[in-house]
Amino acid sequence: MHLFYTPDINGNAYTLSEEESKHCIKVLRLEKKSIVYLIDGRGGFYKAEIEVPHPKQCVLTIVEEQREYGKRSHYLHIAVAPTKNIERLEWFLEKATEIGIDEVTPIICERSERKDINGSRLNKIITSAVKQSLKAYHPKLNPAVRFKEFVAAGNSSQKFIAHCIEGEKKALKDCISLSGKYLILIGPEGDFSPLEVSLAEAAGFEAITLGSSRLRTETAALEACFEINFLNR
Repeated sequence: MHLFYTPDINGNAYTLSEEESKHCIKVLRLEKKSIVYLIDGRGGFYKAEIEVPHPKQCVLTIVEEQREYGKRSHYLHIAVAPTKNIERLEWFLEKATEIGIDEVTPIICERSERKDINGSRLNKIITSAVKQSLKAYHPKLNPAVRFKEFVAAGNSSQKFIAHCIEGEKKALKDCISLSGKYLILIGPEGDFSPLEVSLAEAAGFEAITLGSSRLRTETAALEACFEINFLNR
């Protein structure tokens, strides 16, 4: 199956970008009347036929359309501190997209060692994972924001903060209601500070544990992603 990400699709005809046209005609060597598939990132899944096999402006005709393709019963937003080694965050975004996530916000914390991200590059990684895993929904990547600002504005019906500070915490599986809207905070390599935990709890976030093992930032984020999807399967 040859799949293309086409977020601006509208109507019964579509012209691939120059980059995608080159890939379609020069690399894949597809010809007139060849069948390809398109996703718009908003749940639309399209079957299309090549009308004009031009290597710079490949024109397609939409022959079949599905709405809300693969839509899940829940909404998952993970706010995670960018890792010092950015490749670890990239790995998380790729795997979380494949498993199922709707929104990601990089949060800058007191103990964050990385305070900036390349949003364009990270979005390309997400797009590639969307295409690889045949997802019709493209996760939203928000700009990086400071922790205090984020927790003050964080809106969700079910809000959690995963941290390693000693104290009584429930497991994530024991806290959630199924088919809900979830927001989960994952801290940096040095964990959230006590002040940050207090601020989050004051803003309505419930403290949770992701198990007895001490997990890396990206592993903890992926564990939370997997657990939410597993429980809502």
